[in-house]
Amino acid sequence: MKLSVTHETRYEYAYAVEQAHHIAHLKPIATAQQQVLSHHISIEPKPAALAHSMDSYGQERVYFELATPHPELRVTAVSVVVTPTLPASMMGKLSHVTLPESMPWEAVAEHMQYTGGQTFDAAREFAQPSPLAPVHPTFAKYASTVSANSMPVYELAKALCHRIYEEFEYSPEATDVSTPPQEALSLKKGVCQDFAQVMIAGLRSLGLSARYVSGYLLTQPPPGKPRLIGADASHAWVSVYCPSAGWLDFDPTNDCLAGESHVTLAYGRDYSDVPPLRGVIRGGGSHELSVAVTVMPLEETKPAATASPATKSTQVSQSQSQS
Repeated sequence: MKLSVTHETRYEYAYAVEQAHHIAHLKPIATAQQQVLSHHISIEPKPAALAHSMDSYGQERVYFELATPHPELRVTAVSVVVTPTLPASMMGKLSHVTLPESMPWEAVAEHMQYTGGQTFDAAREFAQPSPLAPVHPTFAKYASTVSANSMPVYELAKALCHRIYEEFEYSPEATDVSTPPQEALSLKKGVCQDFAQVMIAGLRSLGLSARYVSGYLLTQPPPGKPRLIGADASHAWVSVYCPSAGWLDFDPTNDCLAGESHVTLAYGRDYSDVPPLRGVIRGGGSHELSVAVTVMPLEETKPAATASPATKSTQVSQSQSQS
């Protein structure tokens, strides 16, 4: 599917910001499954300096500096991508999905352990704890309740993904970008970021490799209604590793595999590696953050309706939450 993605971020400050340094992770990644046809980012006010670089995972990011006082910052990224189509047997709710063959999860966990003289595998990094997806007995216990001896690793991920989908309540007010997964697990509430990080922590606590995927999700308007501009949001899901089969992406918020409706922006150990926009500012006082995301098939004509940007007030944070 060919999709157009527009991600607009606006910060409105109580007082003018004197100087600012920001890093944006807003360009979708090109992979064997996803093509990036075009990408453009605009920044207002005009930056005094701007540079493109790669992060530690080979994903493009943009650094920019604002050197003159400004009461507002607006960053708009527009991308066109082609997303992969899953086989029919892998589409729909996980209970109806046929997964690719994978190794027993115990064998995968053994492969992930560091031993002298072993063949290098970059996926081992994602079996290690990270700030927002730690390794802990609580998560191991939670994940082990859906495991069985010699269970294929993808089947274990499927079962854990489905459990989170069934047990957790989607509640945007329950958590924020800094909420640790221990708290989200205790609350059984949160947003896609929390669902993903609980799943990652559970898999890692069993010795498995899992990474956080930041991206977007194409949503469908109600029948007969136009697609609203700015009504979508950033999304997050989980990629699970098998040495013999590679990475497979699970979406615990929607109980499905990531497919043609999912646009991959970047991946990391957890959300803290890949927020869409982060920065350090001098001045400004409190600020108000507004984010508007629109994902639509490229051939669609522009809808007439417009949604108000999702707005979140904060005093310090310069990072954005995900749906």
